[in-house]
Amino acid sequence: MRFLKKWTSILFPLIALFFLFCFQVACSDVTDTPIQKSSDSAPHFDIRTGVNITHWLSQSEKRGKERQELIVREDFKKIADLGFDHVRLPVDEVQLTSEDGSKQDEAFTLLHNAIAWAFEFDLKIIVDLHIIRSHYFLNEDNAIWTDPEAQQELVELWRLLSSELAQYPTDKLAYEVLNEAVADDHEDWNRISSMLIADIRKREPSRFIVLGSNRWQIVDTFPELAIPENDPYIILSFHFYTPHTLTHYKASWTPLAEYEGPVFYPGETVPLSEQAKLPKEMQDAMSWASGDYDKENMELKIMPAIEVAQKAGLQLYCGEYGIYPRAPEEPSLRWYADIAEVFNENNIAYTHWGYKGDFPILKADGNPKPFVKFLVK
Repeated sequence: MRFLKKWTSILFPLIALFFLFCFQVACSDVTDTPIQKSSDSAPHFDIRTGVNITHWLSQSEKRGKERQELIVREDFKKIADLGFDHVRLPVDEVQLTSEDGSKQDEAFTLLHNAIAWAFEFDLKIIVDLHIIRSHYFLNEDNAIWTDPEAQQELVELWRLLSSELAQYPTDKLAYEVLNEAVADDHEDWNRISSMLIADIRKREPSRFIVLGSNRWQIVDTFPELAIPENDPYIILSFHFYTPHTLTHYKASWTPLAEYEGPVFYPGETVPLSEQAKLPKEMQDAMSWASGDYDKENMELKIMPAIEVAQKAGLQLYCGEYGIYPRAPEEPSLRWYADIAEVFNENNIAYTHWGYKGDFPILKADGNPKPFVKFLVK
């Protein structure tokens, strides 16, 4: 009995210490480790790599037969055959409706045709409201931010689009409420995007909705983006054209259009020795458009968007990226290879700008350009 008492007096304190240690470890894990939202069971719009069908129902003066023949069923087949799994389809208000808000029937016929062709070839589709009468992403002064009538017109436009498109499966077709919002105050975009999404949710509670960050959907403004609470059907979107000295080389609408010197990737896209030779206005533009970039630096550039999406437990999507075709081929190919790896390694779906048009994936003979191999592998 004395022997039993002796061992009991030794074992009980040891057992107590053991359970106390386990409890402290458990508490430490709960306290010190951030809570991660599980995405295993969250809704997901199943896409990986796609193309924008540009300058057809958006940013184009073509109408009638010319517009009808610009994009046809065979284009969707080609996109699928190349290995892409979705398209983003920009549409403009001026093509969809007249000034009085009435439907432009031919444009809606083409829109429905595009959806049917996409589904025929097992492509998902994102309908992107690209330009509206009260907002254009290349304008700094847009009525949408201050004019209640313009805001209501935008709500009504989405009611019209929803009435036309609600018939389509939610796992095959998604909406993008507005392309590249450009508001001086982030809260203006937060307020209007929240209003639009809330109104769409009254009719389509489980439609996937693409929500981009303010100021051309750049990654830098992601921390200021207001994300609807308890809505798992939101896809967060950014656009990526970094560095601009490469991606927009000799693009006529940019402040760097006249630069004809060398550009490089990876490394400093425009060497400082070259920048020193330029007029002051172009040097000022180089301060944000150039830089020292490689795969690692581009991933760091995108990190604010990745972190916001992870914290919210939402899908992340790059709706636009690409290189203007006047850029030299070798650095362009290296850039495409790296950015595709960054997207894939971070589970980011991505849509090239564009298919035909100003940033085409096709050569004049209709065959794919060399960089396409990096996008679909």
